[in-house]
Amino acid sequence: MLWRRNLCAPLAALALALTASAGAGTAAAATDTTVVAAASAADDFGAPGPYATAVEVGAITTLYYPRDIADSDRRHPVIVWGNGTGGVPLVYRDLMLHWASQGFVVAAANTPMSNLGISMRASIDMLTGRNADRGSIFFDRVDLERIGASGHSQGGAAAIVVGSDPRIDTILPIQPGPLANINAVRVPALLLAGQRDSIVFPALVKAFYNAADHIPALYGEVRGADHFTVVGDPGPFAAPTTAWFRAQLMGDRTAGAQFFGPGCGICTDTATWSDVRRNSLALSVPAATP
Repeated sequence: MLWRRNLCAPLAALALALTASAGAGTAAAATDTTVVAAASAADDFGAPGPYATAVEVGAITTLYYPRDIADSDRRHPVIVWGNGTGGVPLVYRDLMLHWASQGFVVAAANTPMSNLGISMRASIDMLTGRNADRGSIFFDRVDLERIGASGHSQGGAAAIVVGSDPRIDTILPIQPGPLANINAVRVPALLLAGQRDSIVFPALVKAFYNAADHIPALYGEVRGADHFTVVGDPGPFAAPTTAWFRAQLMGDRTAGAQFFGPGCGICTDTATWSDVRRNSLALSVPAATP
């Protein structure tokens, strides 16, 4: 497919560059930690959250999670992630760490070819085992009843594919490639496009949105964004993706008001969005109960 050929080379090159600059390989079970500051305001979803974060690189999955999860007083929702063609989790590290700082366990599939969603499903299986293992730092600290799926480009298509899994509660495909069937998805969806994306054109993302008339679905087109805006520093993608997952997986009402109800925050934020659409089922969702 043309979109795959166009995407593979730049993402692969960026992954190599980031790996070199990080000075760390991807050996199984390698770990590192990153300390983040508390969010400046409860509704500033683009600001780092209150959790210090840690990274565990495994053979199939890279985990980004609250560093002190073993001592946490709560269970943490899960986000499974799929990379773009030729990409690895390191390419999206800033976004993964941002979500982890907000209290999520992010399970990023290591595969550079994620479209079938096999590794993303395997990540859920792995976390299920770790959550049941008394010797694991994740023991009884993972909320397996609240799982979202996301990804970029080919990984965005994978998020739609995985969205048919009954363990998934919501999907957030970012500039998803065309090889997916959203008719099989039975959970709310936020579909993100880039206004200047010349690889996955906004019209392709709108086609998924138009087909998603059986679920609450929203379409958001990030003003000025090209296909690689989310790579590295996620910029304008950080806040809305965080708000969506906080609304859908944590029941955050302030976050829910960004998408639902008459005061829909993204609907009036023309600085960030060049186009926002909500289908009839999304319009019927009240802001207080996302």
